[in-house]
Parts: sequence; C-alpha cells; structure tokens
Amino acid sequence: MYHAGPSAVDAVRALKELARERPDELELFEGFTDAELDGWTVAVPEEVRGVLREIGGLETDDHEYRFGPRGREVFTDGCWTLGDTDFGEGSLIVGVGAAGWGPVVAVNPWGSDPDVTVEAPDFTTWLTGFTERLADGVADRPRGTFSVSATSTVALAEADHAGGAGHGGDRALAALVGRGDPLTDLVDLHGLPGYPCSVDWEPYFSTFHDTADTGSSEVQFEIVGEGRALLLRSVVSGDFLGRAVRRHRVPADAARRAVAELRELADDCPGFVALDAGCADSDMDGWSVPVPEDVRTVFREIGGVAIAGLPALRLLPGAPEHAVDPDLHRMLGGDGSYWPLARIVHGRGHALAQVRIDPTTGRWGYVVSVPGDGESLRTYPELALLAESLPDLLLTFTRLARRAAAGPDFAARMARDTRWLFPNTGEPWPRPAPVGEWTGSADPLLAAATELPDGTHAADLRAVPIPSDLCFYRAAGWPYAARLERLHFAAAGRLAAAVPVPMPVPASVNVPVVG
Repeated sequence: MYHAGPSAVDAVRALKELARERPDELELFEGFTDAELDGWTVAVPEEVRGVLREIGGLETDDHEYRFGPRGREVFTDGCWTLGDTDFGEGSLIVGVGAAGWGPVVAVNPWGSDPDVTVEAPDFTTWLTGFTERLADGVADRPRGTFSVSATSTVALAEADHAGGAGHGGDRALAALVGRGDPLTDLVDLHGLPGYPCSVDWEPYFSTFHDTADTGSSEVQFEIVGEGRALLLRSVVSGDFLGRAVRRHRVPADAARRAVAELRELADDCPGFVALDAGCADSDMDGWSVPVPEDVRTVFREIGGVAIAGLPALRLLPGAPEHAVDPDLHRMLGGDGSYWPLARIVHGRGHALAQVRIDPTTGRWGYVVSVPGDGESLRTYPELALLAESLPDLLLTFTRLARRAAAGPDFAARMARDTRWLFPNTGEPWPRPAPVGEWTGSADPLLAAATELPDGTHAADLRAVPIPSDLCFYRAAGWPYAARLERLHFAAAGRLAAAVPVPMPVPASVNVPVVG
C-alpha cells in the first residue's frame, strides 16, 4: 500500500483531483504561507513544505486531519497530532524532528485490545497511502501486516549500563531514555520490518476487576530522537496495575554504595545533609532481631540520616519517632517482624516507615510505610511500598538529593519528590486479590498465601513499581464494613496481605409457617 519515496507533488495532485471529483466527500483546508512555516518551532523539510503550501489539512465523512498548528496551537513532545482515530479514542501523530517529518503512528491505548501501529515511515508516504485508500473507498485504518515489540526503558537503560545489548545502535536508544522508567516502554522506529507495522504492547494499567477509583488512567506518548523512537508511558490513576513491570536493578553492593554516597553527599551538602554515627557489631549482637551483614554494613557507619525536606531516618533502636501503640504493633505483626525507620507526617496523619523482617529467616527485606494510627489502619487498611531494601531506599534518597542540589530550594524539591513516602498519595495501585484466586498456583509464595483466613486479600509486590500504593479497601471484594485484624507480610514483604476481622455469621431466622 505504501510505496517508497512518494513525492509531495504526487500527493497534492492526487488529493486535489479527488476533491474535484468528490466535493461532497472531501474538503481540503487552506495551506500555509512560507512565512508561517518559517515561524514554526520545528524545521519543515522541503518535501513537507510542498504539501503544506498547498493543503493545510483535509476532512472526509470519517476523518479530519490538520497538518500543522494555527492560532495558539503549538508543537509538543517531538510530534504533531494530525488528528483523532477511532472516534476520538486514539491519536494519529507524526514526528517533527529536525531531520524530517516521520514516522506516522496511530496510538489507541484504550479498550480490551489496545493498538499501536506505525502506519508509514514519513508524512508524505502516509499521505499517499491515505489518498490511495480514499480513492478506493476504504474508510478503515490500515492494520499492521508486520509487527515489532516494545521494550522496557529500564531494561534498555540497564543493558547499556552493563555493556551488553546497549552496544551499537541500541546505545543511541539508551541515551534517549536516561535511567528508564518502570511504567514506560520504547518502540524503536528505525529498521522496522515493513509498513504498516503493529506494536506488541499494552498499558500497565487494567480497567478489568473494577476500577479502583475514578478510572482516569492515561497513556502519554512522545516521539523522541528526531523520529528515532516512540515512548509510551502508562499513568496509572484510578485503575489497578494490569501487568508486571521491569524495576530498576538494586546493585549487589548496594549497602556499601549507600554508605559511600551518603558520606560524599554529606561532605558536598553540609547545610542540607547530616549523618549520625553508627554502632559496633557488639551492640547489634544484643538486639532483639538478627542483623544480616548487608544491614550491618550500613549500621556500622551510619546511625541516622537527616536530609532537608525529608523525615529523619533513625536507623538505631530507641528513637522516640519509633514509638508504636500496642494495638498498631499487633496489627503490624509484633516483635521481630519489622524495624522502624521514620515517622512520616502528612497533613493531620502520620505513618511509620519500616523494614519488613522475615521472622523465620531473619532476612531484612522491603521497606514499607504504614499508617501510624491504629484506628485509621483498621478501617482503611493500606500501605506504600518504598524500596526493596534499606540500602535501596538510601540510594534513592541520595539520587534525589543530588538532583535537588543542582537547583534552587533544596528542601522544597526533596519534599515534592518524596510525597510517596506516605500511603495513598498518588502512586500506582497493585490489585489486592482474594487469596483464593491463587489456589493451585505453582508459585510457592502465592500458594502459601491461600492458607490465610477466608476473606484475606493480598498482593504480590515482587513485580510492581516502586513506589506503589497498596489499598486493600479499594478491592471490589473487600466488604465496606470489614475491619482489619492484622497485616501479614510473607518473605520479608514480597507479599503483603490484609486479614480482616471475621464477620459474624447472622443467626438463622425462623419464619413461621402459616397453614
């Protein structure tokens, strides 16, 4: 359908001829002057100018496309939106990098079968193909006869960092994604097998299982690198996560790195960062919980971290911020199951950041934030996942502090960038599932969860974004009147479950029989 290298003259001539033949079916919009084209914020190559001087867009019974901005409209995100697809459910976009206009991509992220299709390598090729279909009376959009897969931006960035798949052409792609984002995928738009080319991709959110709240998730898309790649970012808001993400890798020597980077940060930013002294191994040997070597690596050197704009981290026991009332202590699992780190204030509420500890193995695992008021937790059971480990959290803080130090108002920037420390402040929602859904699972962690009491809801936290908000009471199956009995954390926080207080069984009612 699409031929290589169509000329602007051919495309314009064919459209004008169709408009003369079918004036009731096709309207051509006025073109742009060279002065208008020269005033745009993007370069307009001569072949594209050949179209835009003559035609500024078109309208048919089924489509309306505008080929450039008028009035207050502007180019954004490396592309121009030519028009809508599928009755406004999707967008047809074209890259407007300096090297040329292309490719042309249809993005429709909604419904049960989301669709992303690279329709043509450049604008004039797309216009020629559209004109051919219009002449043939074909109203449907072209479907992909070729296919390509989207790639996790985190996987792409870390492959380049490791010196693996990032060699050669992929290094240019890695440069476009920086550190990568767990909710963003990339489509390489160079070297596609053919056109139109469908993309094997789906959003990270799901509208199934009932939306959690407002159902306002969206997909943000952007063409980057002068048409080299398409970025697809899932903004999970009001829906549950629909599939696993690729997280940033936590380095094997994270504890050592965290100590070194915190010390360097404190030296470089003495007005914003202060560290407390650590403690001896003999002190740790006397604590009520076993302390593994990676945690000792931190505690030997650092006993507390104060960063402007953040709640103070008190790593050693006995800090007043660690005080927990007995009822909350019981709901959190009791002695030996968690290690308090910080008291987090948010509005009138507060939460307790803590490292989850596996009582069986003594392993220190995920860092979570749980409401610090027992009645709030009992009524609205929820938590925030903050990090895979204490060293991981410290490395995150140092990275954010380095970024804040590069600009004005360090403390305000840090506070703004760490709102996720308090539960339910806008991060993605993993779906809490009734544990019965995992009956017969081959995954030992999920299979073990099925032994929890009836009514328990749980979420597998091993492949969700960090940070994430786990709100048990938003699950469709969590009864409105239910109250939390306790939180259960398996494998040092890899799975989190809410066990409700058993609901009373209503007494049977004897209905008199009239006869």
